[in-house]
Amino acid sequence: MSFDPDALIDRRRLKRKLRWWQAATLVAVALTIVASLQASDLLFKRDTVARVRIAGIIVEDPRRDALLAEIAKDQSVRALIVHVDSPGGTVVGGEDLYRSLLVVGEQKPVVTVMGTVAASAAYMTAVAGDRIFAREGTITGSIGVLFQTVDITRLLDKIGVKPESLKSGPLKAVPSPTEPLTDEARAATQALVFDLFDFFIDLVVERRPLDRAQVLQLADGRVYTGRQAVANGLIDEIGGESAARDWLAVEKDIPHSVPTITLKPKSERSGLSEALSGLTGKSLFSNALTLDGLLSVWHPDL
Repeated sequence: MSFDPDALIDRRRLKRKLRWWQAATLVAVALTIVASLQASDLLFKRDTVARVRIAGIIVEDPRRDALLAEIAKDQSVRALIVHVDSPGGTVVGGEDLYRSLLVVGEQKPVVTVMGTVAASAAYMTAVAGDRIFAREGTITGSIGVLFQTVDITRLLDKIGVKPESLKSGPLKAVPSPTEPLTDEARAATQALVFDLFDFFIDLVVERRPLDRAQVLQLADGRVYTGRQAVANGLIDEIGGESAARDWLAVEKDIPHSVPTITLKPKSERSGLSEALSGLTGKSLFSNALTLDGLLSVWHPDL
């Protein structure tokens, strides 16, 4: 077998060029992967301010709690801004969200920004923030607890229906729409409401620069505008997210250059099925009819 010296030289040159292009390709792929990971904050997490939105009726939500727990542990999240636009919800829902936000607050600043409405259990949520902002026209307050029932016994009499209940005690399953409310049942239910009202008051006293007498004077169930809430100490300042970022920059040394990103709970269902479920629920049922337990909700048109 003969070897042409020129052919051997050309082959070696071709191999060197091929190796160069292979190396260049590998470098390009590696840089693309690094850039992709960096863009998604999976390689080197950049500092951020997290934004979470709380809207609609507030109930227990494990996915929301899981998100807040992740935010609390994530050292790249410098602060949390909570946008609240809600008439309230269940007492347990408000308590659950309040305590989840307190856990975040143990690790980093939490700022509440109120929207159109932040009343009842939504105000309970708001006081978990280190600083509370609202618009001048925001509706807030409505500090209190509600237990509603109806008495349909006269209606049942008219249509000839006589309900009967076999109970282990006179206060079991009361109030009930199928039996008149006795004085004993009324007193027991009112005691329940007052106990959770005291719980709500305790949270406000703990988180706001007000003593118990001042909070009790404000907590007759009425709502306040943002302007009134600043004046009576229920919130701190008029403003939106930009004002919240100013406060974080001045008081917590978190500059405006740190980007704000919106974080959402992971959905267990597809977007289409979740949207259809929400649409069906809103169109067929009143929010009040889908809530169980004691309520802390403001609903003037219900």
